[in-house]
Amino acid sequence: MDIEKIISDVLAKLKVDDSLKAAFLKDPIATLEKTLGVDLPDEQIKQVIDGIKNKLGGDAVGGILDKVKGIFGK
Repeated sequence: MDIEKIISDVLAKLKVDDSLKAAFLKDPIATLEKTLGVDLPDEQIKQVIDGIKNKLGGDAVGGILDKVKGIFGK
């Protein structure tokens, strides 16, 4: 199973669906299993959740930095 592919696929869905993103943040395991349509072993699901959260966090920080740069004309 390609964990990186799962992360990128789910991340793409979360970026365009705010209700799915909210569900993921509230209950990541159930949301992932429902979105993927499979029941992953705990070790794999934790890797996927951690990867998605890291990338979501990075996107949020990047967006904030872009806004700050815009304020200062950079």
